[in-house]
Amino acid sequence: MMRLATRQVVIAGLLGAIAIILGATGLGFVPVPTPAGRATIMHVPAIIAGILEGPAVGFLVGLIFGLFSFMQANAFFADPMVAIVPRMLIGVAAYLAYRPFADRPLFGAGVAAVAGTLTNTIGVLSLAVLKGYIPSWVIAGGIVVSHGLPEVIVAVIIVVLVVKATSKFER
Repeated sequence: MMRLATRQVVIAGLLGAIAIILGATGLGFVPVPTPAGRATIMHVPAIIAGILEGPAVGFLVGLIFGLFSFMQANAFFADPMVAIVPRMLIGVAAYLAYRPFADRPLFGAGVAAVAGTLTNTIGVLSLAVLKGYIPSWVIAGGIVVSHGLPEVIVAVIIVVLVVKATSKFER
């Protein structure tokens, strides 16, 4: 098992707390002019954790996001498989997408934001369809575009800005 350094534990706790605050206060939902009406940014801390501190920290922050979603359960998020599992993979996917572009951190952050957001959206919706909570035609009817696209755009903006700000600090 991978041992986490003190810095990694602190970053995981900080970003996990941010995810909880975003959900508990409603700040994690950004109004957008689409049929969905709002885009979540609650997955962004897991993406940032994966970029800054690696897959283990990204996994932990994603787990915190997933547990929070499960505890606030509504609709198909009452199922831990749907609420938690895809969220645990957000930071891992972000790390894997960022790593090849680490020498170009802002571009890599954008790629990681897209990968992490799509991991969340596609993972949750796919499991919801597989488990029979929503029909597949609903996804084909535009949830991924009307809901996922705004989330990708918002995540790219936030993640790139955070990576730019944190790159000024020595790691």
